[in-house]
Amino acid sequence: QDPVVRPLRDLDYETLQTMVQDIPLWVKYPDYERIDWMNKFICDMWPFLDKAMCKIIRGVAKPICDQYVGKYGIESIEFGNLTLGALPPTLQGIKVYEMREKELVIEPVIRWASIANVTVDVKVHSFKLSAQLLDLHVMLTPRVTLKPLVPSFPCFASLCVSLMEKPHVDFGLKLLGGDVMAIPGLYRFIQEQISKQIAILYHWPKVIEVPILDGASGATKKPVGVLNVKVIRAMNLPKMDLLGKSDPYVKLRLSGERLPSKKTSVKMSNLNPEWNEHFRLVVKDPETQVLELQMFDWEKV
Repeated sequence: QDPVVRPLRDLDYETLQTMVQDIPLWVKYPDYERIDWMNKFICDMWPFLDKAMCKIIRGVAKPICDQYVGKYGIESIEFGNLTLGALPPTLQGIKVYEMREKELVIEPVIRWASIANVTVDVKVHSFKLSAQLLDLHVMLTPRVTLKPLVPSFPCFASLCVSLMEKPHVDFGLKLLGGDVMAIPGLYRFIQEQISKQIAILYHWPKVIEVPILDGASGATKKPVGVLNVKVIRAMNLPKMDLLGKSDPYVKLRLSGERLPSKKTSVKMSNLNPEWNEHFRLVVKDPETQVLELQMFDWEKV
């Protein structure tokens, strides 16, 4: 049935009060910007982002789970289902602060009512126990600081994240097929404990810092010198081609640099190639950067 649509002026006071929390922030506050284009982008990319994030979750969780295998009679811990659902997060608005010297501060407001389905199977003494996480709802207001701003892509060296208020986290949890959240008092206790623990770790002024560019590589530093390299020759290389010898060439770079590697010419069908080629590499941190050399066998395809 189609809902009854009425102008706001025809609504009573109590109805308006209940609607306030659902009104987007860019409507209520002039300093929040509307970013429908970003939500459209996230929506279109979500099927791929879902698979990528689930892959990361599996990779991060595996070494943690492996620590408990063999203890307390646990034989294995594995994911059954792992999907974040078809509904992507939504940015209700974003506030951008005036750029300070060498840093940019933004505050997005994230709402996510997902239909996630995560199942973890634990095998204990040949018995299989299952825990299922369903319908994850998250409300976050993080502060994201990009600093320092540098002239190297992506133009910021680290990403600092903190929460400006306690997050709201809601979900369903089933153990052995039974709804744990239906137990009186347990639902509210678990919800408060999760919000409390997340706030202890990430509530402002506490910050989680994610490095983007390797500071040791000199990504944020200025050049201090030039390293001159001469690639002379190689001897007794292994035979890599089935019907010939090898077509070797050398790639060289300084560690930590994001610039493309420099390459020598290719010496066709030669297991003892001589190059005698010179290269110049810009050095930004002589204490930590090292010269990396790799040899490859060239192939047309």
